[in-house]
Amino acid sequence: MKNIINIGIPSKGRLRRDILKIFKKNKLNLVSERGERDLLGSIKNLSNAKILYLHAREIVERLGDGSLDLGFSGYDLLKESEINTQNKINVVKKYGFGKATLVVAIPDPWIDVQTVADLEEIAFEFKDKKKKRLRVATKYPNLTREFLFSKGVTQFKLVSSLGATEAYPFTGSSEIVTDITSTGETLRANNLRVLKDGEILKSEACMMISKSAQRSIAIKKIVKLLSKN
Repeated sequence: MKNIINIGIPSKGRLRRDILKIFKKNKLNLVSERGERDLLGSIKNLSNAKILYLHAREIVERLGDGSLDLGFSGYDLLKESEINTQNKINVVKKYGFGKATLVVAIPDPWIDVQTVADLEEIAFEFKDKKKKRLRVATKYPNLTREFLFSKGVTQFKLVSSLGATEAYPFTGSSEIVTDITSTGETLRANNLRVLKDGEILKSEACMMISKSAQRSIAIKKIVKLLSKN
């Protein structure tokens, strides 16, 4: 039995489409028995490779625990994962597509708030006058907490976002948000604007490898093939 190489590809969205193009370009033909909806696949001419179509966040987790050898995901999701997961993963290539930025966005009417420092004042006002904490809706609790603390903002409460984060202030579920955006259009459409110094992290699509697999010659070959773009 050859050592099987487990490769994780995002199961949906633009990231999936862009990654599949790289395989195609490098003459690696992906085969799935049941077509596009299949969660498993293989590579024609590479009998020792197995493709698993997973959620982009799960790819990072599974690279961390070694159940995937190679995977494709966003840099943002790697950086959001726990430190001990990050320590077990190497980024071998950044692709330059799937670019987006994680930002802090606030409601347009808050004209006095331009920077993260202004946000701290609002947060204390909330605490003193309204006896509650400023709520921040996000799908990135670790990066958000780290960023706000590093800027001296401490009086806030994270609200876990399950859907369209930009709608949270509009529905009264939070006051502000941190969200990943490529153009800022969705935020603007929801009457939110990005703070002047509110950039938390720049992200793009990456090829990542589990450190437990990096010595494998077979994996090095695949990495080399997929590094041309």
